[in-house]
Amino acid sequence: MDMQVPAQTGRDASVLEHRRLCKIASSPHAYVRGSTARFYELLARMPAGALPEGPPVWICGDAHLGNLGALAGPDGQIDIQIRDLDQTVVANPAFDLVRLALSLVTAALNATLPGIVTARMMDAMADGYADGIADPEGAERDIAESEIVATTKRRALGRRWRHLSRERLKGKAGRLPRGSRFFDLDADEHAAFDALSRDPEVRRLVLALGGAASDAEIRLLDAAYWIKGCSSLGRLRYAGLVEVLGGDRPHLALLDVKEAVPHLAPAAPGAAMPADHAERVVAGARALSPNLGDRMVAAHFQGTPVTVRELMPQDLKIDAEQFSRSEAVRVSSHLAAILGRAHGRQMDGDARRSWIAAVRAPGPGPDAPGWLWTVVTDLMGEHQRGYLEHCHRIAREDLTRG
Repeated sequence: MDMQVPAQTGRDASVLEHRRLCKIASSPHAYVRGSTARFYELLARMPAGALPEGPPVWICGDAHLGNLGALAGPDGQIDIQIRDLDQTVVANPAFDLVRLALSLVTAALNATLPGIVTARMMDAMADGYADGIADPEGAERDIAESEIVATTKRRALGRRWRHLSRERLKGKAGRLPRGSRFFDLDADEHAAFDALSRDPEVRRLVLALGGAASDAEIRLLDAAYWIKGCSSLGRLRYAGLVEVLGGDRPHLALLDVKEAVPHLAPAAPGAAMPADHAERVVAGARALSPNLGDRMVAAHFQGTPVTVRELMPQDLKIDAEQFSRSEAVRVSSHLAAILGRAHGRQMDGDARRSWIAAVRAPGPGPDAPGWLWTVVTDLMGEHQRGYLEHCHRIAREDLTRG
């Protein structure tokens, strides 16, 4: 792994890598989330035709359960959309559906739900995804709403800056709390972050979201290296706290600066995409998750492409590590419909109809499962084996360290 983090206390490359590997080992579901490269390696080994070839559209590329959640729109509306587009690419939409199905099924097994529930979840995902494609502008009116999704939206609606401040700033006024997550920048990094905060596009982003006047002053209060997430550990990740002076009263904004990395999913042949990885991520976000894409810009930090977005208090991931039998089916259908709408918005009528037919295609015989079941169950076996082997390696490394 190409580690681009300077060897500073708390930011040493080997320490971050070990931390990432331990996070992946915490559960089978965490392993699925943190092994995107392995996912695409296994898909590439499958026989030709195992997955149907859908119309090339922008896909998430890593549409696991943790990457869907509540996102605040510019009008204050809360929508459930894809919230992480690091791996976005123009490609076969089947990749996203399989990735989401594998994630949900693994979560169901973590919750010790029986196999018959898994079968119903898979059917619900195929139907919900197809319904989302058929009506991409629909307001989920024909979908049995998941209580997990509804609860996430209710929580997001009630959140304000003080909630984000309590979580991220830990009560610190005008400063990011140093410790296990935030670390000091060196002089060059701090100068680069200061320049980034004055970038015209970043300035426009912050002022637009805060509703401040175009001539308002933006002042950088603090910036730090940020240890966050799983797949991003070992990559450049920074947080910046800025104050916007203007309007009725000053207000604070928290910026998330994240290294843009190459995509892992194979792109569709001849796909037209920005060559710059950060611009690619922003383009994919605008196509798939308008609430996020409208408040994200592409930039460069010391020569590395990065995306910059303002974190909003209403942005919440879906917490669905545990769910009941009935809720497992509802949340599978609901999230698959959201994914289907993100894909369907990019297709014309003929493409939607042909892709829906491919998604719903039955197996070769009256009792044979469809392609989604076959692909996901094959992947489940490989990931379970990979998870145990991964845990065995971690256990041996820990014995060696001890």
